[in-house]
Amino acid sequence: MRLYLSSFRIGDHPEKLVELSGKGGVAIISNALDFIPDDARRGYEAEVYSPRKEFSDLGLASSDLDLRHYWENRSRLRDDIRKFGLVWVQGGNAFLLMRALHRSGFPDVIRELLARDEIAYGGFSAGAVVATPTLQGIELMDDPTQLADGYEPEVRWQGMGLVDFSIVPHYRSNHPEAESAEAAVSFMERNGLPFKAFADGEVFIVNNDVGALLPGKAASGRRPAAAGRDAHGRARFHEA
Repeated sequence: MRLYLSSFRIGDHPEKLVELSGKGGVAIISNALDFIPDDARRGYEAEVYSPRKEFSDLGLASSDLDLRHYWENRSRLRDDIRKFGLVWVQGGNAFLLMRALHRSGFPDVIRELLARDEIAYGGFSAGAVVATPTLQGIELMDDPTQLADGYEPEVRWQGMGLVDFSIVPHYRSNHPEAESAEAAVSFMERNGLPFKAFADGEVFIVNNDVGALLPGKAASGRRPAAAGRDAHGRARFHEA
């Protein structure tokens, strides 16, 4: 299994992402942003941040993969994803993203391809959150009722279970969601949920079934963390 889970964008270890991506291009999934009008998204990518440009700067070709195209034709998804070396899932609303993932059949496909080591999974913020067993506590950061055209209203609380701990992004970071991240951490502590809070810049990677939490450039004296896999093929986290 190969994973690259970041708090904010690619994080501070792009060389590790290139290493994990292997051969093939990058499929960028941006459905967590489907509640934002298309013209506003295009303007943001042109003026502020473009994931395709970021991957291009790393020497990786990328293409957009819209999961809405697979809602009525789920059988095509496996064949299309296998053309890539890395699936990269952008941040946004984690609950909206989970709706798109579930309806397209993505969780079953990515678990199968990861188990066969045919592809790597990466994502940041919401894209990292949905890799966990549950979205409980993330409602303090993202609105579970956020919808977009064509989306079903049912809230999907179950994540994909690629790791066996919850993730809180933007923890104690210079980010608008830093305060709500504190609330999410408090919720998980009170309810006994295993979790890891990531600061922006930090990245959790898994390669050859061995994982580590890599500190951000702003971190000071933070020890890395390690993980293995449990009986279900999920990455386990423990402090190194």
